[in-house]
This record gives sequence, C-alpha cells and structure tokens, in this order.
Amino acid sequence: MSTLMEELAAPTLSTLAPTRRQILESLKKRGELGADDLAEQLDLTTSGIRQHLVGLTSDGLVAHRQVREGPGRPKHCYHLTAAADALFPRAYSDLTNELLGYASDDDPELVERLFDRRRKRRVDDARARLAGKTFEEKVEELAHILDEDGYLADFEVRPDGTYLITEHNCAILGVARRYGQACSSEIGFLREALPEATIERIQHMIAGAHSCAYEVKPKQRRRRRA
Repeated sequence: MSTLMEELAAPTLSTLAPTRRQILESLKKRGELGADDLAEQLDLTTSGIRQHLVGLTSDGLVAHRQVREGPGRPKHCYHLTAAADALFPRAYSDLTNELLGYASDDDPELVERLFDRRRKRRVDDARARLAGKTFEEKVEELAHILDEDGYLADFEVRPDGTYLITEHNCAILGVARRYGQACSSEIGFLREALPEATIERIQHMIAGAHSCAYEVKPKQRRRRRA
C-alpha cells in the first residue's frame, strides 16, 4: 500500500509549482547552473531561487557540486538528478522498441516504412501550420511543434542571419539509440517541412552532446534571367 501511495504522490512536471518547473527546465536546457544564473534567467531573487533549490533537493530532483573560482566560498552548481530527468517525456521507448523489434523480425524493411509514414504525417501537419508565415515565423513555429512533441525545443536568431533550433530533450531517445531511422526521420521532417531552408544537424545527443541542434539557413533565391 505504501508503495502505491508513493507512486501516486510522485511529482510530474505538470504538478510542480511553475517556478520549480522553470528551474528544472532551465537545468535541463543548460545542464548545470548556479543560483545566481537561475535567478537572472527567471527574473527572481537569488534568495528566492535558493529556497526553491532546497525544496527540489529535498525532493531528490536536484543535486549540486561545489566549484571553487578563486578565493572565497565555493560556488554551488546545480544539476538534475536521474529522477528529475525521468520527468521529461521519453515516449514509452521500451514498448516502442519491443514493437519495432517484432516488426523488424517479420519484415526488415517495415521499420523503414513506418518511420517514413510518421515523417510524412508530421510534414503534412507542419505545413498546414506554417502556411502564410514569414521565414522567421516558420522557424519559430517549427520549434513550437517540436516543443509540443516533447523535445523541449526553442529557437534563436543568430548574428549572421541564420537560425538555431535546439532540442534540449529527446522524446524518443531510447528508440533513437536502437534505430537510426529515428534521427534521419527527424532531420528529414525539418527539411521537408521547410524546403526553402538548408538545415544541418550540428549537435547530436546520440554522439554525446547535451542536446540536438539544427542550423537553419534560408536558401538564396536564383535570379531570373532577363
């Protein structure tokens, strides 16, 4: 009975107080931050952030290490625990891998076709949402779509006029580690949804990076000959 009650009482991202969820999301995006950095990002006082960090540490969602930078007291750098990381969507990777394994056993090419169908469905949905928007608005909307799909995604405009879409969480990481089609399907989706852009993956979780990131460049239009 006690185990069941503990499971029912276990926190989820949706049940956490907004500030605590923002703290976890910031740590998920950046990997590690000090209380001062979190306070600046969330526009709160450092003392207020520390109070939340104490609570999150007590709940087993945040841990810290000490970093000494010159003389004085060491700085505490905070990061997510495995329990907190598990709060972010994983899309039932164990079940998905099991089912894909059965499909692959019956027909080795079926897995490829399944990922193709998923990509095409996502492209069709995305194009409907991108219609009529400017290039920058399309990049922003693509980031919104990825975020809604559980990738904790955002985008930024870079000084050289290119864009960066970053996925701070891989909603299908367990599947991607076993099936390379998951990653090729992801970048294929972005390229097909935004054909007027050149899109390259410049960071990859599977390769050991903290996040997946995509560089988005608008294609130069060819001038018509007179």
